[in-house]
Amino acid sequence: MDLRHLRYFVAVASHGSFNRAAEILHLTQPPLSRQVKDLEDELGVTLLVRGSNSVKLTEAGELFYEEAREVLARADDAVRRVRGETGKEILRVGYSSSITTGIIATVLAKFQAAAPRVRIELSDLSSREINEMAGEGRLDLVITPRISVAKGIPGFQWTELHRWQPVLVLTARHPLAKLKRIPVARLDGLPLIGLAKDNSPEYVTSARELLKPFGITPRFVSLVNDSFSTLFVELEAQNAAAILVEGIVGILPQTLVVMPFTPKLASFPVVIGLPVLRPKPHAEMFARLMIEEARSQ
Repeated sequence: MDLRHLRYFVAVASHGSFNRAAEILHLTQPPLSRQVKDLEDELGVTLLVRGSNSVKLTEAGELFYEEAREVLARADDAVRRVRGETGKEILRVGYSSSITTGIIATVLAKFQAAAPRVRIELSDLSSREINEMAGEGRLDLVITPRISVAKGIPGFQWTELHRWQPVLVLTARHPLAKLKRIPVARLDGLPLIGLAKDNSPEYVTSARELLKPFGITPRFVSLVNDSFSTLFVELEAQNAAAILVEGIVGILPQTLVVMPFTPKLASFPVVIGLPVLRPKPHAEMFARLMIEEARSQ
């Protein structure tokens, strides 16, 4: 057994699919299946129940999954230490900038003052990236919308951090920009820019659910499969609008404005997650500071 076998198994388990894991690992599906089968043969237990389009962990698989993630995390830490980072604990935090603005900078300053020997690795990630990296044991703490983890990231426990209101983001020259609030009815037929499912698999479904009580189906003229900066460029180019959350205001260019809805739409909970098994003590400290700061605002 080597680390490659563990990485392959963790990838399949975290994505629930050999095909999806093969895409992430840049492999074809048959050799990936053989490697995982070799691992099961070596252990003498069945780790996965194979279905036609998905896989599920057996009881033994669930136990081994947690242990494998721990081994891989330790191996990654060992690599960092031999590269000259000995003596410094590394805390890997995955988050979305659109939901942490106004909080994370303050918390980071407090944390570094209290734990100067801990190095923070902040990663501004898409929903897909957060799910993949957390599932593979490559993040020690996660801050994400609850809708992004509706199906669960295996091995993590969640605490609600705060809630964001949906808002409409549009160019300052947009016809609706002269209003103080956007009547939800004005979204009927309005050209919208959204986030594509490869990086934000929950976005379109969530937007539809938000507007369903009003009898409105969002009209997306473009879906961006990249960063928010690309979405902002699309908004400018097409003089269109996007349904985002109010936290986005902290990273908006000056050419775009944020408009609240009337009536208010259902709010989005933002959650903070830690591994259930053996979370890093400083990850728990960082999470506590985040929760305190969020609740003080």
